[in-house]
Amino acid sequence: MCNLYSLTKGQDAIRAFTRAMRDTTGNLPLLPAIFPDRLAPVVHRAQDGTRELAMMRWGFPPPPNLGGRPVTNIRNLASPYWRGWLKPGWRCLVPASSFCEYTDSQPKVPHWFALDPSRPLFAFAGLWRPWSGTRGTKAEPAEGEHRLFAFLTCPANDVVRPIHAKAMPVLLTTQEECDTWLEGTTEDALALQRPLPDTALQVVATGQREDGLREDGPEPSLPF
Repeated sequence: MCNLYSLTKGQDAIRAFTRAMRDTTGNLPLLPAIFPDRLAPVVHRAQDGTRELAMMRWGFPPPPNLGGRPVTNIRNLASPYWRGWLKPGWRCLVPASSFCEYTDSQPKVPHWFALDPSRPLFAFAGLWRPWSGTRGTKAEPAEGEHRLFAFLTCPANDVVRPIHAKAMPVLLTTQEECDTWLEGTTEDALALQRPLPDTALQVVATGQREDGLREDGPEPSLPF
């Protein structure tokens, strides 16, 4: 399960790759470590049809009777709960430049995956929704109206499988794939829920940085 990713490209690059025509994020800093329940930039189709870059919080409300822990990674799209959110208006793009998976060994070892060592932009195929309630950390709770997101997973490819055998995020690497996810039919969009080809993904960093920044995530770790 991917519960840590990085976005180290600027707003101009994000808008160009996703073709976002409106940006409501303000002065967006680089985000080297994005953990669940944190705000992150997401591209979605606004009510007026404009493709918009906006800040949303990572973690979708779970299906009923499955506890209260937010869902960060979505796998079973055959579930009636998720089918209701697959309309184009609820699909979104989650820009990223790398993502992290941990080994099952003790101590757990982080591995960062990217398209190549320069960490070009890609997007996770995501879903979003409005929600009202309390989110954020115990130290800094955020009450009120929220926009929440999670992204899809699929079977792991041969690059990810030795580190995390269960699944990997669904990565969109071209503007055409992003367009299909945001605007296409449900059938065409769901065809994108597949592993990235092995040749298109690399391990670009392994282990902890000595100056790792502790966050509210599973372990202190930054891409390097």
